[in-house]
Amino acid sequence: MSVDFKKLSSFVKIVDTGSMSRAANTLRIAQPALSQQVAALEAHFKQKLLLRSNHGVAPTEAGFTLYRHAQAMLKQLEQSQRDVTKATTSLQGHVSIGLATFSGAANFAGPLLLALADKHPDIVLNVSDSFGHVLSELVISGRLDMALIYSFGAIKGTRLQPLFREEFFLVAPRSLKLPGRPDEPVEVAALQGIKMLLPSSYHFLRKLIEASFAHVRIAPRVAAEIESLSTLRVALDAGLGPTILPSSAAEQFRGCENLVTRRLIRPVISSTISLCQSDHLPLSEAALVVREIVLKMAVDFAAAGDMTPVGGPADRKRGSRRDPL
Repeated sequence: MSVDFKKLSSFVKIVDTGSMSRAANTLRIAQPALSQQVAALEAHFKQKLLLRSNHGVAPTEAGFTLYRHAQAMLKQLEQSQRDVTKATTSLQGHVSIGLATFSGAANFAGPLLLALADKHPDIVLNVSDSFGHVLSELVISGRLDMALIYSFGAIKGTRLQPLFREEFFLVAPRSLKLPGRPDEPVEVAALQGIKMLLPSSYHFLRKLIEASFAHVRIAPRVAAEIESLSTLRVALDAGLGPTILPSSAAEQFRGCENLVTRRLIRPVISSTISLCQSDHLPLSEAALVVREIVLKMAVDFAAAGDMTPVGGPADRKRGSRRDPL
């Protein structure tokens, strides 16, 4: 029996929902018919594709490989159908992009929206900067076309293009007793035992901070886990503890009379922001346009001195200190 797009679409829906019954309800077909489609795929590939249990279904290794290829083929088919049926001179479509929370990636949102409004007004851009999601996973699954993420190495299922590096700073209540003057750098070791305001443990920023503390054989002491810049501002104003933020986010607190922003040294904490896209899902024409605008903006920001390009002079000046994770 041949493999067709209908069977592949059904298989993808089963894996996405994790349940034969939920997939059958979503697709509005009988569950036995859905099971027959899976059986036909397994017969064609001569591989078991799904593992069934009381908790639902999950793909085998072979099933996950088919799932990734099926996603790419179905997305390509969907894009082909849109391109064929659209007879318009204006580029249209929905494009979704994720921006790493608290990072300099947030600086891209406004100029990107303005550039699209000026040159491609029929492209609808969806911008996601929510703390509650791992952006690279959303890119891999196809729920985001691309994302600007913190990165320190390869991520399976993605292509990463490093754009710029961002240094991290301490933002602390002025009343907090720390070595040196408020305008001087402070060593990471000086934060030992101080209760801090940090993101949740799953977030990259937290992992980066913990790794940097471990470099000097200490661990951060957590007063609260906060994933909102407005809530963080309230906690800082209340003197509940210091936090560590990328330079773009820390800059927002420099004018606060009751707060100090200090550079961290020994070690300097910094991270790379990369453009992340799927290595198996194709980008639509609209998404390709957005990607090119983002890449040009990164070059323009670096030329204006607003960001440090990877491998740039400031990056080389820091020497061998790289991402600690």
